[in-house]
Amino acid sequence: MSHNPIRPWRDVQRRKSRQIMVGKVPVGGDAPISVQTMTNTLTTDIRATLDQILRAADVGVDIVRVSTPDEDSTRALREIVRESPVPIVADIHFHYKRAIEAAEAGAACLRINPGNIGDAKRVKEVVKAAKDHGCSIRIGVNAGSLEKQLLEKYGEPCPDAMVESGLDHIKLLQDNDFHEFKISCKASDVFLSAAAYQQLAAATDAPIHLGITEAGGLMSGTVKSAIGLGSLLWFGIGDTIRVSLSADPVEEVKVGYEILKSLGLRTRGVQIISCPSCARQGFDVIKTVEALEKRLEHIKTPMSLSIIGCVVNGPGEALMTDIGFTGGGNGNGMIYLAGKQSHRMGNDQMIDHIVELVEKKAAELDAAEAQAAE
Repeated sequence: MSHNPIRPWRDVQRRKSRQIMVGKVPVGGDAPISVQTMTNTLTTDIRATLDQILRAADVGVDIVRVSTPDEDSTRALREIVRESPVPIVADIHFHYKRAIEAAEAGAACLRINPGNIGDAKRVKEVVKAAKDHGCSIRIGVNAGSLEKQLLEKYGEPCPDAMVESGLDHIKLLQDNDFHEFKISCKASDVFLSAAAYQQLAAATDAPIHLGITEAGGLMSGTVKSAIGLGSLLWFGIGDTIRVSLSADPVEEVKVGYEILKSLGLRTRGVQIISCPSCARQGFDVIKTVEALEKRLEHIKTPMSLSIIGCVVNGPGEALMTDIGFTGGGNGNGMIYLAGKQSHRMGNDQMIDHIVELVEKKAAELDAAEAQAAE
């Protein structure tokens, strides 16, 4: 909403954390909260994996994680890293040698799981590889794969067990004089995840990677992630996020951005404010919004667009958006620009006209930004 001032009552006060680098992307400190996803192709299918990374990059992903379960995968990782437009995190489980191979292949970050990576000696070898090749590390604690001794101590996965696992692994890295790390403590249960992350945020200044793991399909997983990640982000916790969905990774990126945009933490592309429609609507709101979402996907410039079916809330919503359309009678409605009435437009021409207005506004904003940067 570029023409409106920031209101202090909606400003999120982020937790202060150290900043690390994941390749070219800063994570933590005052850096923007980055959005991640993970490929679900066979890593050895280099072309399919790169195609998925490129599609995710097209919708704004900052970092992509790639699974490296075997030596063939870490061998393929070298070409994937070379051609990827975004930093690659190598996902490591069980085999610490895969982490060493991934570092040698050029991974920007190594994701290791305290519950299955092995003893301190193996971690020391992973740290040496990370240092030698300029990798950061993510400590990835999962409720479903906690260390045996912690499960015996606590009886079940719980916030205390998850945080203890994470802090123990932080100490291992620090004992090896390694500080370029971030940490996560994920669970599929929203309450367990939120409680663990709150404890973790109070116990360390490390950058925090947020996620509700194994959240579910596109609909259910989006809801769970929005509740879990949204509540933590609202209270300032989180430096980078991944929405875990049983869906196309591109959808994970889109949902991640929508969560951040709803809290005013990232602004990318067109944010559409639209009504659910009712008998008062002056045009088919649902079909119109569906069409606009598809036709405006290419816009990366932050701006807001209101599409409201009638005059009950239309003018008010238009006051707070860059461009707006409010349905009226006789087959036409009102176009608003920067919150003010501009001109009437027929419903049959409205979609094309709004797309033109958005593209024009995006070009103007981009030009102004480029001029300011000179």
